[in-house]
Amino acid sequence: MTTKNHMILATLEHVQQRAYVYTVGSDGRWTRERLPVPDNLTIKSAAASRTDDLFFLGLEGFLTPPSLWLGDAANGSFASAKSQKPQFDASADVVEQLEATSKDGTKVPYFVVHRKDMRLDGSNPTLLTAYGGFEFANTPSYSAVNGTLWLEHGGVCVLANIRGGGEFGSAWHEAGLKTHRQRIYDDFYAVAQDLVSRKITSSRRLRIIGGSNGGLLMGVEFTQHPEMWNAVVIQVPLLDMLGFEHLSAGASWVGEYGSVSVPEERAFLASISPYNQLRPDVNYPEPLIFTTTKDDRVGPVHARKFAARLEEFHKPFIYDEITEGGHGEGADNKQAARTDAEYFTYLMMKLMDSNGPG
Repeated sequence: MTTKNHMILATLEHVQQRAYVYTVGSDGRWTRERLPVPDNLTIKSAAASRTDDLFFLGLEGFLTPPSLWLGDAANGSFASAKSQKPQFDASADVVEQLEATSKDGTKVPYFVVHRKDMRLDGSNPTLLTAYGGFEFANTPSYSAVNGTLWLEHGGVCVLANIRGGGEFGSAWHEAGLKTHRQRIYDDFYAVAQDLVSRKITSSRRLRIIGGSNGGLLMGVEFTQHPEMWNAVVIQVPLLDMLGFEHLSAGASWVGEYGSVSVPEERAFLASISPYNQLRPDVNYPEPLIFTTTKDDRVGPVHARKFAARLEEFHKPFIYDEITEGGHGEGADNKQAARTDAEYFTYLMMKLMDSNGPG
């Protein structure tokens, strides 16, 4: 964005938000000054004046509620002007950024939010999520739900910046397109392995959650590494990758996933399609599968078919399809709250299961 005399540019550097004030001199050369945006925060909104050099940036992070920062590009001042009230107690928590090594040697960064006194003994209940698609960059954001229902109970939250997203520009996205998509799933598994090797958690304490394209990610991890997860929440997912082009808006995603009309791409899609990869002789964790009847983007048929196949194979699962709402948790805040409560009830239930009787 631009003010009267300056330009403000926001970037990501190793998935850390950075912002700079650019100024053009009388000789036509540009100089820049970095704004003191704290680590582990994301710029969610921005506005600038064209009559002077004042600007606003909206910032938030895992432990920092949305706040509005006021800056003056003329003198470099930049400070918080107003903030929402915290929705959970984050005083005992901290954010770390760590790195895992994927199957092909690629370094994959991820954020870990945990208590400052966390023990590295593999006992910490950990909730891991990612998206990995459509060049969408997953960056820190504030979640009162995660805070009150997971962090305040001693849980660990992990956000993985796997390939397929836009965290490192278009190349990070293109590395996981079409028949290269297994790299995305290898990245996620590598982060999980790294969490275990660092003794942050163990497979019996590790839970994963994701929706839409992230729901596809959950389905792939469910079928490729069933022994790794204690609980899997699969939200409004794509799961039938041999039929996705003919379901709802699926034809518009051929550039991302490929097409069954191309033999090489069809063979790859068959190899990763969660619906097609389910096997009757494999022990799977009991998943929670969630969809909505009126989802006009992915459509509920993916979740229905997946659940029906699990039932055919006599595998345990929990299925919930709500009639209202589109491609999300519900039609309104009340319904979304009910859905969130369901997710975390399931996750806590699995946590008690992993501890044994009582």
